[in-house]
Amino acid sequence: MKIEVIERAYIKPSMPTPPHLCKHEFSFLDQIATQIFMPMIFFYNNYHVNDARTYSDRVKQSLSEALTQYYPFAGRIVENAFIDCNDQGAPYVQARVRSPPLSDVISEPDPNQLNKLLPCELDNVGDLVFAIQVNMFDCGGMAIGICFSHKVADALSFITFLNSWASISRGDCNIKNSTVSRPIFDLATLFPPRSISGFKPSVEKAREKIVTKRFVFSASTIASLRSRYTDNKANEIKPSRIEALSAFIWARFIASTQGKPNPNTLYRVAHAVNLRTRMDPPLPEYHFGNVSRFVMSSPSFDEREDTCYGMVRQMRQAIKTIDGDYVAKIKEGNEHVEFLKQLAEESMKREVASFSFSSLCRFPYYETDFGWGKPVWVGSASFPFKNLVCFIDAGSSGGIEAWVNLKEEDMAKFQHDEQLLACTYPAQDAKV
Repeated sequence: MKIEVIERAYIKPSMPTPPHLCKHEFSFLDQIATQIFMPMIFFYNNYHVNDARTYSDRVKQSLSEALTQYYPFAGRIVENAFIDCNDQGAPYVQARVRSPPLSDVISEPDPNQLNKLLPCELDNVGDLVFAIQVNMFDCGGMAIGICFSHKVADALSFITFLNSWASISRGDCNIKNSTVSRPIFDLATLFPPRSISGFKPSVEKAREKIVTKRFVFSASTIASLRSRYTDNKANEIKPSRIEALSAFIWARFIASTQGKPNPNTLYRVAHAVNLRTRMDPPLPEYHFGNVSRFVMSSPSFDEREDTCYGMVRQMRQAIKTIDGDYVAKIKEGNEHVEFLKQLAEESMKREVASFSFSSLCRFPYYETDFGWGKPVWVGSASFPFKNLVCFIDAGSSGGIEAWVNLKEEDMAKFQHDEQLLACTYPAQDAKV
């Protein structure tokens, strides 16, 4: 993919941030969040090659207005304590994609190539909160690549921001008369910041080569997997789509890369869980920040042909523990910090094989209309972190895309697993 950068700038809020709002203090959940960029890329067929400047100006103007409400996105992170909402602005890049055409890019997405449509590297966040790159294809299509710091917001906070920004761009609302709920920045009062000395939230970048591959599961295949992982004799409720896919991918990873589990290895599977609906009382979705946590389970193995058959039950039991009492302990902070330290210490004492799943399914990303129609495809990018899976809806088909990041030698085995191939569509891979 040939990219030509046309413009670099900083988009600042259309109105200065009031002095009393210039320090956005991190909550405890923000403090323990990893400081990496999360990428999303929105592809549009607008067929207006000669109107590139008009569309770019609309993006910049509407973003400037949106940043007036979401002023932390225009600030800079100070250590692990707060955001200096100094209106320094969000980095903006405008680029021209000389080749290939948009239709080729979305028909056979290459995760590593898609990273070129982003404004920065995902593991080089620094003090930035948010960045954007608007890519104009010679064929007339457009791709808007967005990066936001996970230190500052979770996926729900980001989609709330995205909806407000798109609504302003369409002309449905403005900063003075908005039909979209305004964000609330009070998580530091709900989850007070704590001393977390001895614990450093980070994601270790793998030294090995990482391969990212996108696997697409159809709605019918997912339904079949849900039935497969249901124990009818125990009158179990069918697993969710994400539970079933997680169990299947984990099972095929173990089978293809190890043959059978190593009794000397501690296996951990982590799932991101939204805490808002599990609080007492539930927290409205427009509370801005990180209101989610990874719940951890340690799969046990039986002698069935599918060694991870019981994983769904174990995941569900772990997720059930995320309730009002759990959230109350997080608010207290100290006990949760000790738990995180314990996990880190275990990793130092013995071999630990961790696998993380995160889902963006059911989020209305395909409703992101800036005024020239809804996206024809929404994708992610290649992460330089191993054993990470992100689920994204495959458009309106009911299917799901799994973006899988593995070590090169593991992916070489995993991608040729016969059961995996029987359940997925072909897709491109990429090396980082």
